[in-house]
Amino acid sequence: MTLGTLKDPLYQIAKDAGAAILEIYQDPSLFEVDYKSDASPLTAADRAANDIIIEGLKRLPEGFPIISEESKMIPYEERKHFDYCWLVDPLDGTKEFIKRNGEFTVNIALVKSGDPVAGIIYVPVTGACYFAAQEFGAWRLDKEADKALQCKPFDIKQSGLRVLCSRSHLSSATKEYVDRLNNPSLVPQGSSLKFTVMAEGDGDVYPRIGPTMEWDTAAAHALLNEAGGGIVEFATGKPLTYNKPSLLNPDFVAFGKGSIEI
Repeated sequence: MTLGTLKDPLYQIAKDAGAAILEIYQDPSLFEVDYKSDASPLTAADRAANDIIIEGLKRLPEGFPIISEESKMIPYEERKHFDYCWLVDPLDGTKEFIKRNGEFTVNIALVKSGDPVAGIIYVPVTGACYFAAQEFGAWRLDKEADKALQCKPFDIKQSGLRVLCSRSHLSSATKEYVDRLNNPSLVPQGSSLKFTVMAEGDGDVYPRIGPTMEWDTAAAHALLNEAGGGIVEFATGKPLTYNKPSLLNPDFVAFGKGSIEI
């Protein structure tokens, strides 16, 4: 399988999911919010997008198993035998969706033996779409001409480092990390848009010292890898891995083209 051939089918699936999200986003009568057992919000848009993505991925000839935030969790005893699998966040940035600020995305990633090898991020409100795959590169998809993406080089000790931060999840530990930098410039963004900003060369570092799940980062990780950056564990400096016994990510730092050793 050539991973680059996934671009067109994944784009269509993500675009269809985005259209379903927008229909609910733009209709107040459909705008209902429930809450999961962990108190995180869940909307009709999450469910609608999930149904479209699951059905779309099932139609692909590869037949890979699917791990999605909004589907029943597959026990690790079964998951550990997966060679390839999909990791799906049908609506990343539900809090941003509820705030109606437009900063939410559709994330679909392909993982092989723990590594993110392809991913797509679609932005329903703007129609922007980002795709990456091993040996294919990182791209912003456009009707006129796709644009190859490359992270900008940076030095972690430079003044004015562009630091991505969450609009809804900025922990005190993350603030402590940022305070160690040299007069950083904070760039607030919701959802996986933080990673796309770095892939386009408009941000340098995104420290996340706080809980995230694998489906929050897998597609973005594939994008950054191909754009010259990466995501590493905060404690060890090793790249994040996926389809672990626990789908909870460790604290991490995502970055463009440079070293993150302070």
